[in-house]
Amino acid sequence: MTGRHWQTGRPGLYIIAIVWMVLIAPIGAAAAPYAAMVMDARNGEVLHAHNADTRLHPASLTKMMTLYIAFEAVQNGEISMDTLVTVSRNAAAEPPSELGLRTGQQIKLRYLVRAAAVKSANDAATAIGEAISGSEAAFARRMNRTAKALGMTNTTFKNMHGLTEEGHLSTARDMTILGRHVLYDYPEYYNLFSREAADAGIKTVYHTNRRFLRDYAGADGIKTGYTRAAGFNLVASAERGSERIITTVFGGNSTASRNAEVAKLMDLGFQRAGTHVALHRPAKPPYLGNSGDVLLAHGVNPTAGEQAKTIRVARAAVTRSLRPFARPGMEQAVAPVVAALQTDIETLVEGVQMASAPMEPAADTTATDAVPAEAVAEAVELAALDTTVDPAPEAVAGSAPAAGTVTDAVAETATETVEVAEAPAITTPVLRPVSIAALRDTATPARDEEVVTRLSTSGGRHWGINLGRYGSRFAAEKILLRTALSETATLDGALRKVVHSNQGFDATFHGLSRDTAELACRRLQARQVTCFMMGPG
Repeated sequence: MTGRHWQTGRPGLYIIAIVWMVLIAPIGAAAAPYAAMVMDARNGEVLHAHNADTRLHPASLTKMMTLYIAFEAVQNGEISMDTLVTVSRNAAAEPPSELGLRTGQQIKLRYLVRAAAVKSANDAATAIGEAISGSEAAFARRMNRTAKALGMTNTTFKNMHGLTEEGHLSTARDMTILGRHVLYDYPEYYNLFSREAADAGIKTVYHTNRRFLRDYAGADGIKTGYTRAAGFNLVASAERGSERIITTVFGGNSTASRNAEVAKLMDLGFQRAGTHVALHRPAKPPYLGNSGDVLLAHGVNPTAGEQAKTIRVARAAVTRSLRPFARPGMEQAVAPVVAALQTDIETLVEGVQMASAPMEPAADTTATDAVPAEAVAEAVELAALDTTVDPAPEAVAGSAPAAGTVTDAVAETATETVEVAEAPAITTPVLRPVSIAALRDTATPARDEEVVTRLSTSGGRHWGINLGRYGSRFAAEKILLRTALSETATLDGALRKVVHSNQGFDATFHGLSRDTAELACRRLQARQVTCFMMGPG
């Protein structure tokens, strides 16, 4: 009986074993590896790391680099947010998540950026890369150059969107570094990553991780990622008071479990981070653009077994000179000043000659009559320059002086003084301006205006913020006044200015430091007010 029951139960065991091998075991074997890192964003201190340098599939975390390069290209004038991008067949064919672009369609870059940042649209990311570098391969090369410049030493990019591709790998550490650079290198665009919804031109897109943004206090970004090979990834940032933490997780089993893990690590980070930590922004890499030429250094002849020294030439970095131009009109402004000085000198010479003309030498050079004190005082007052002038040899010898120069006229007066007083030859004293009486009788020539420069007293307050473009000056002034009254903590003392262009009226505040402008934008964006920073110049 027992044997019959055992034989009857054997098929059931076989079925269970088959199900386990076919369905359950592959799922466990295919589970993506777990990795994590927690960093204090203010100074880059690592507060927790697990498997942080293992190369794994980043999935859509890749789009952080795509967007970083887009921000760089806009800032350096390669492209603008209003540039119309023509969608290629390659971009339109990208699988979901997608914006729904069509081949040949034209759409502004700003809408592609919003779709990639908020919805993680693959077609939008590809269109961005092709618009900036011309092709997916060229943009991938730029991504890799930028990654090296940022210090992402274990990352290799093959595409703009992060869909699984052989060799397309990164680490939790590198993605944390990238998230920190996105935050601090381009703070004017960082608000994109905290928007729960955004207008992408052809439709409204919604954030891929709205739940975490809502549930975790202080969370304001940054990017999610998912593929079967990668699992559920997330680079998140949160700010509480003066503390900001960046947490990265690779290989989550689901959205919910990943968010829970990130929240736990965030709490750990806030517990370990110091309250009073000085802000040390990461160094922004040099701008290279689309250039990536590598040349052999001149004079380098590597021997066998040695590598040649290479120099990376950045063409885009030297397309404009950083030497300042001369101020307009400076050459013309110098000539009138020199002419006026020359006129002054000639007038002073004439005054000296006229004053010294009545004073003829005495017939008897041995006379002991003293020179009147008034004559001596007048001789000293009639000097015209603040320099000591030695009498000419001819004047000391008693020969006739050559009229027409200040030196000769003064030398003549000095000679007379020596002869009368029978004193040794002396050097003319330091010359001083002409007498007040002479100045009263001499007309002062008119002078052109002189340009006087001074050091800046702005105290480094060369930054500003822009609250958007409006259809009328009244609307722009209205939003400026309303904002100034509601945000006195950061905008007190800032200059309100409406900038008119062909596109409309920009509402701007000027005279802020970088930190104040960044803080003002964060506070305004938290109240759903459009705001982005404006750098010096």
